[in-house]
Amino acid sequence: MKQFKGTQLLILSLILVLVLSACSSSGSKDAGASAGGGASGKAVKIQLLNSKGEIQKRLEDAAKAFHEDHPDIELEVEQVPTGGSPFERASTLYASGNPPTMIMLDTGDVEKFKDRILDLSGEKWNADAVANATDLTKFDGKNYAFPLAIEGYGFIYNKAVVDKAVGGNFDPATINTRDALEKLFQQIEATGKKALVISPMDWSLGAHYLPLAYAGQNKDMAEVNKFIDSLKAGKADLAGNKVFGGLMDTFDVMMKYNIDKASPLSGAYERGPELLGKGEVGIWFMGNWAWPQISGFDTANKQYGFLPVPISNNPEDYGNKEISSAVSKRIVIDKERSTPEQQAAAKKFLEWIVYEQKGQDFLVNKANIIPAFKNITLPAADPLGKSIQDYIAKGKSEQSMSVLPSDHWSKVGASMQKYLAKAGDRAALAKEIQDYWKNVK
Repeated sequence: MKQFKGTQLLILSLILVLVLSACSSSGSKDAGASAGGGASGKAVKIQLLNSKGEIQKRLEDAAKAFHEDHPDIELEVEQVPTGGSPFERASTLYASGNPPTMIMLDTGDVEKFKDRILDLSGEKWNADAVANATDLTKFDGKNYAFPLAIEGYGFIYNKAVVDKAVGGNFDPATINTRDALEKLFQQIEATGKKALVISPMDWSLGAHYLPLAYAGQNKDMAEVNKFIDSLKAGKADLAGNKVFGGLMDTFDVMMKYNIDKASPLSGAYERGPELLGKGEVGIWFMGNWAWPQISGFDTANKQYGFLPVPISNNPEDYGNKEISSAVSKRIVIDKERSTPEQQAAAKKFLEWIVYEQKGQDFLVNKANIIPAFKNITLPAADPLGKSIQDYIAKGKSEQSMSVLPSDHWSKVGASMQKYLAKAGDRAALAKEIQDYWKNVK
C-alpha cells in the first residue's frame, strides 16, 4: 500500500506541475499581448516611411531610444528617395500591397489616403496641438494625421558675413523692401564674398518660392483660396498680378547675384549649406530644416537667421516683413494592412514623441524641429528655429501653402527652372503656371 500511495502522489505531482506550467505559459502570452507584443510574445515590428531625409539618422536613433523604452516594439525607418515625392512612394507601396505602418506625408497629400488611414481624433495629443495645427487634415469632422513639424523658410543669412558687409551689428528688420535686399547683396559682394546661392531643385522653386505668390495675395487664407480657385477656373491673370510680378522681380535680382549664374541649374542641395556655412556666400533661400547641414560646415560662428522675401519697395506691403511658416509634415497610420497590434504600437510612438522626455529631446534638440504642441516647452535648439519662433511670436508669419497638388512642385518647379536658366521669359512662365492650374482636377 505504501508503494501505491507513493505512485499516486507522484502522478498527482506531475499533473500539478503541468497545470501550473500551462497557466504560466498562458500568462506570458497575455502579458506579451497587453504590452503590445502580440500573441506570440514577440516584439511587434512597425515601419515609418520618412520624407524628411535630413533627419533620417536622428529618426533611426529615435527608433532605438523608443525601443529601449518599449522593448516589445521594434521600429524600422525607411527613407523616401532623395528628391522623391512621399505621395508617389506611399502610393507605390500601397500598390504593391506592402504599405508601412506609418507614413510621413506633406499636408496636402493626407486627404488622398483618407480611406486607407486611421482616424486619430481620439488621441490625447489632439488637445495639446497648437492652434490650427490639425485644421487641414480634418475631413468629416475627423482628424487623420499627427502634426509633426512646423517649418518656415525665406532667406537664411550668415550673420558673420552680413555683419562685416554692413560694418556692424546687422539688423534683419532693415531688409523690408526689394531695394534694401539688393543693397545688402551689393554690400556683401563689396567685401569679396558672394551674395547669394539659389538652389535649383524643383521642390525648392515649385513648393517654396513660387507659392509665396499665392499666399502673399492676402492675409486671409479664405481670399488666398479664392485666388487658387480663380487659377483653376482659368480666370486669373498672373502676368498682370501685382504679387506674382513683384515676387518675380525679386527673383530677377536673385538671379543677378546668384553665385551659380553662369550655370544656374548645376547646383545640388548639398552645395547651399556648404557655401553658407563656410561663409563663401551671405544668403541662401531655404528653410529651417537645413540647419543640420549648415552647422556641419560651420564649427565656430553658429549665428544665423531669416529674412523675408520682399515683393515690393513698400515696407508696408504684406509679405515684406513676414516669414512663411506652417505645419509641413504629418504622420498617418495605415489601417488597410497593419494589424491592430501594429496600429497600437504606432500610436504609442506618436505619444512618446509628444509626452516623453526622450521623444521631446529627439524632436527639438536632435531633429531641430519646431514642435506643433503647446505642452512641449523646450526652446528651439538652433538659431534658425529660434528665428522662425521669433517671427511667429511677433505676428510676422505668413501661412505657407501646405495644401497644393502633389505634382505642383515637379511640374511648376520645372517651369521655374526654365526661367532660372533663361530658357523662357516671364510671360511664358505665367502661361505655363496658369495652364497647369487649369488642368488640376
